[in-house]
Amino acid sequence: MITETESKRIVIKIGSSSLTSMHGEISRRKLEKIVDEVVRLKDEGHEVLLVSSGAVAAGYRKLGCLERPTDLAEKQAAASIGQGLLIESYSDLFLSHGYVGSQILITRSDFSDEDRYNNARSTINVLLDRGIIPIVNENDTITMDFLKFGDNDTLSAKVAGLVDADQLIILSDIEGLYEENPNDNPDAKLVEHVQEITDEIEASAGGSGSSVGTGGMKSKIDAFKIAMASGIASFLGKASTPNIVYDAVHHQAKGTYFTSKPDTTNLDQKKQWIAFNSGPEGEVIISMDSKDLIVQQKNSLHPAHVTKVHGDFDKGAVVRVIDVSGEEVGLGVVNYSSTTFKSFIGQPIDRLSEYKQAAVEREDFVCHLDFALPVSV
Repeated sequence: MITETESKRIVIKIGSSSLTSMHGEISRRKLEKIVDEVVRLKDEGHEVLLVSSGAVAAGYRKLGCLERPTDLAEKQAAASIGQGLLIESYSDLFLSHGYVGSQILITRSDFSDEDRYNNARSTINVLLDRGIIPIVNENDTITMDFLKFGDNDTLSAKVAGLVDADQLIILSDIEGLYEENPNDNPDAKLVEHVQEITDEIEASAGGSGSSVGTGGMKSKIDAFKIAMASGIASFLGKASTPNIVYDAVHHQAKGTYFTSKPDTTNLDQKKQWIAFNSGPEGEVIISMDSKDLIVQQKNSLHPAHVTKVHGDFDKGAVVRVIDVSGEEVGLGVVNYSSTTFKSFIGQPIDRLSEYKQAAVEREDFVCHLDFALPVSV
């Protein structure tokens, strides 16, 4: 048995194609494989959280559809059937090994509201502390497309940051990241270790590899960007490989390992929420000199630095900070409302010097130059 200091908090994401049969039904054999591997980690003393796809794929045939539906209402109806089937199967299998699974359905709005985000964190921590295995999925039954996380790759990375995970494991129908698309070049070389998401890696990301999934390599690269910026080691491997999860935790699996460079600064919990979950409510435009102050000199922004405001927002909102050339500098929490900012614009500098509180405190600002963040999360 490992010691408490050696135990890890592990988030495992498994895709739809890795859980369903060729006919779109839940595959008992595939479920048993992932459950057995999770149980092996639990028996060794690790904490494990599952982010599981498969609800729509598991439910659409029982809805009467011959193929995976594209209509939103039908997809949500299929998810309402499949989610129950999925969690029932997980629960039965975990109970047979003496472990309890719990269902957690999340929407993007749960993460964009900071209080609800922290409440989700507290709830999941209680479950993990008590040996429960949380099984997380997006609430596909009620979530509108424009409010969705987009895919469970992104969701898993955000959940990993939420719970301060030590490792994120993404299982799919591919063995890892390749230098070229292996479907086009059978001799393409597997990339075993990545410490930086380069432009070349971004360019090589393709579409979804499965007819039952929603996430392709691009979504996985975005997920690994989030994890790496949060200081979380990650792994991408093929779900059908024997012992893939256990071996990935012990760095013995075939696949791609993503780890940040040793000198990399990681986002803390507050900045993770700002960067990945907050949902900016407006924009403040700053001069190039002000950009240098907050980016290079790492100072806070003074009200006098704001030259223009877009949108309506209150004090405490997260906004995009943009320079006068139109380039987005980062995201930050404002100490003034948009109405107050607009009243500042055009006032003499000596008048604005009376305002001692910063427009955006440097500790509440996430600079895009400091982290390789996804364009949209």
